[in-house]
Amino acid sequence: QGILREGLEDVKQFFKANGSCRLPLSPSLLVKGIVPRDCSYFNSNAVPLKLSFQNVDPLGENIRVIFKCGDDLRQDMLTLQMIRIMNKIWVQEGLDMRMVIFRCFSTGRGRGMVEMIPNAETLRKIQVEHGVTGSFKDRPLADWLQKHNPEEDEYEKAVENFIYSCAGCCVATYVLGICDRHNDNIMLKTTGHMFHIDFGRFLGHAQMFGNIKRDRAPFVFTSDMAYVINGGDKPSSRFHDFVDLCCQAYNLIRKHTHLFLNLLGLMLSCGIPELSDLEDLKYVYDALRPQDSDADATTYFTRLIESSLGSVATKLNFFIHNLAQMKFTGSDARPTLSFAPRTHTIKTSGRIHDVFLCRHERVFNPSKGYTYIVKVQRESPGEVAFVQRTFEEFQELHNKLRLLFPSSLLPSFPSRFIIGRSRGEAVAERRKEELNGYIWHLIHAAPEVAECDLIYTFFHPLPRDEKAAGTNPTPKPADATWARPVGKVGGEVKLSISYKNNKLFIMVMHIRGLPPLQDGNDPDPYVKTYLLPDPQKTTKRKTKVARKTCNPTYNEMVCGMGMGIGGSGGAVAEGLPHSALQLVYDGIPRGDLQQRELRLSVLSEEGFWENILLGEVGIRLRDLDLAQEKMGWFALGSRGHGTL
Repeated sequence: QGILREGLEDVKQFFKANGSCRLPLSPSLLVKGIVPRDCSYFNSNAVPLKLSFQNVDPLGENIRVIFKCGDDLRQDMLTLQMIRIMNKIWVQEGLDMRMVIFRCFSTGRGRGMVEMIPNAETLRKIQVEHGVTGSFKDRPLADWLQKHNPEEDEYEKAVENFIYSCAGCCVATYVLGICDRHNDNIMLKTTGHMFHIDFGRFLGHAQMFGNIKRDRAPFVFTSDMAYVINGGDKPSSRFHDFVDLCCQAYNLIRKHTHLFLNLLGLMLSCGIPELSDLEDLKYVYDALRPQDSDADATTYFTRLIESSLGSVATKLNFFIHNLAQMKFTGSDARPTLSFAPRTHTIKTSGRIHDVFLCRHERVFNPSKGYTYIVKVQRESPGEVAFVQRTFEEFQELHNKLRLLFPSSLLPSFPSRFIIGRSRGEAVAERRKEELNGYIWHLIHAAPEVAECDLIYTFFHPLPRDEKAAGTNPTPKPADATWARPVGKVGGEVKLSISYKNNKLFIMVMHIRGLPPLQDGNDPDPYVKTYLLPDPQKTTKRKTKVARKTCNPTYNEMVCGMGMGIGGSGGAVAEGLPHSALQLVYDGIPRGDLQQRELRLSVLSEEGFWENILLGEVGIRLRDLDLAQEKMGWFALGSRGHGTL
């Protein structure tokens, strides 16, 4: 910090002598001075500087940039240029992935400037608000977005931005082989836009722990990201939208494989170590799989999403990074509350005279449980506020206070564990009495405790508290804004059906809104298809089984079924990754196609018992114009003919 202050004095002298200058990031950025109190440094290996310049425009905000020394920023510039081109391709095709693309400029050998994106935080800082093991928890990202978007429509817009930008990041980082991905170089804006920074390793040149690659998953897509998308810990139809966006974006980039190979090929002789020979270009070629059809590529990328989501290595990598960063954390870093967007003090809020926990209320969103209504009375006459806090938020306050004060200064906190039922009215009533005693002792504790910022932040009204007290939030389905309401018992199935060169292709994409089983548990659904008439049942095909979900994703080409006139056609099995299966039967004339019906059933696998039918649909192929690919949702029900 001392070295930084000395260097900033030199910069101040420069501005005294020269008046103003233009920043290399953009000729439009004209600055007239440095703001030392807003300058600091980051704790990564290169120790980049966070600088704040005074804008020449008196109405303009300060201009914040990062200065790095020790990294070849030409590689970052090239990576960002590739992502910018991807984004242009998507936008030209009518697909806005809400990408955040910042400026980056190399000003010399191993040094340069990077634009700072405002109102953004690294995933590590968001996750450690829930403790050092926050990277293993599912709620941190959703809670952080909820904190900064307290209104329902704001939060839904932020989730929508997250779904699009997360899909774009997954595709871009996979195609370019961006490595060294940890939770300090992935950032999230308060508006829900996710983006990556620091592209010091790309084209598959991963960091190694001995003989083990540090980046084990195809790309970073973790359960806390899926939690935001699904609106909870169970798959919803919004996850279908995410998978579809990823596959659509991937296929659009694949159509321009030659463009990316040519552009990167031009840079082979520029001296970037990780882009120096044809093997580096081959990485991009292999990632884009130009030899695959769109259907094959869709299946392939769906399996990559499943692989990334199931990777424990990514979360372990995040956790190790959290531990590594702990030793760099300054002693002046004060704990904050994860659910409060800003810190409040006794000066800004006014002295608290009394607090009283009035009652508890049942809530359903974001999860089922109880919230406690606290009356906060300040010394100013007539200044009374009501705040809603959960038991978990009280517990977080106590845990953060323990980081600041010895236990002897703090009242004891009620036990989280209660013998008997862990939920229910009786438990909530008992906790209400215990919490009332806790907060009374808290505000009557020693002044350094009772007047600390943590307590005043905790009892300061949040936007959610400004809603009328005493009203229960209406439970809302997690997929209410992204998918139309399912009106039919049995749910819906999304199919892609096409006919080319006397071959019929059917891809099962997603199912949404399946009914739960009679015991209340989610089913283990799979799809079975026949092409009728089929007295010998030779056209039977099945997908893999999805586990414990009412909204499964498959993206499997389960059948390409045809039969020659007068007998069975030759079956050709085309290899697809993992559980995907494509079978092509040659020789089905268009006239024969008109007499066929696709019978699709969704069943729940029940082990040794008979599988349970969850819904089915019959689709007369003559009702579909198969001159072009048909994609859409079909209602599942009892036996009957479905409509697109």
